[in-house]
Amino acid sequence: MHLESSAFVADPQLIQALEEQATCMTFDGDNLLFRQGDVPLGLYILCQGKVTLSMTSPAGEEVMSLQAATGSLLGLPGLIGNEPYTLTAVAHKDSRLCFIGRDEFTGLMKSNPLLALKMLQVLAAEVRYARHPLPFTC
Repeated sequence: MHLESSAFVADPQLIQALEEQATCMTFDGDNLLFRQGDVPLGLYILCQGKVTLSMTSPAGEEVMSLQAATGSLLGLPGLIGNEPYTLTAVAHKDSRLCFIGRDEFTGLMKSNPLLALKMLQVLAAEVRYARHPLPFTC
């Protein structure tokens, strides 16, 4: 199932604050950012281009796939919950992303409660997205 989502998108003030602490890069080809089941090392911000997020079943079959929108925060639930990533993320050619490591992210959230609240809003949007009924086909 292929979906498109803006559920992971943060507001510009949050993105700017994260980018100030992040390392940014542009990819000249497809690049694996993280894999479903990996321990989260940080947070990715999609600044430009395309990232595909996918989930596979225990048998290795693709269950869902979606394109992240510009401004998406990728890996947030795993980072906040200190749990493995539940999705795999692949950045495609000419995509520009910024990465903020776990320690920098935690420090920023501790030092700025307003940003922490904005982060909770992104998580709430992801929960709402996950609760939408999936299209059913016979």
